[in-house]
Amino acid sequence: MAVRRTILVSGRVQGVGFRASCFREARRLGVVGWVRNLPNRSVEVIAEGELEQVEALIAWCKVGPSFSKVESVQVDEEHPQGERSFEIKL
Repeated sequence: MAVRRTILVSGRVQGVGFRASCFREARRLGVVGWVRNLPNRSVEVIAEGELEQVEALIAWCKVGPSFSKVESVQVDEEHPQGERSFEIKL
């Protein structure tokens, strides 16, 4: 069953390759949606897919790429919107 989650990641997550790494991880897991930087220096991820794959992406977001320092991750449930691919939004 498809699920959708909004994931807000705070800490040192901009300027460290978080979006590009998240894009690769989402594609590897078969998760669709998008990732973008927010003005408050956090990163927002929209993830849709099977529960197991979305949870795996959430677990990855809690660690992030090697140059990041994730301080907090907030996850909210939403209704799936039928995303078709995973994108990096500017």
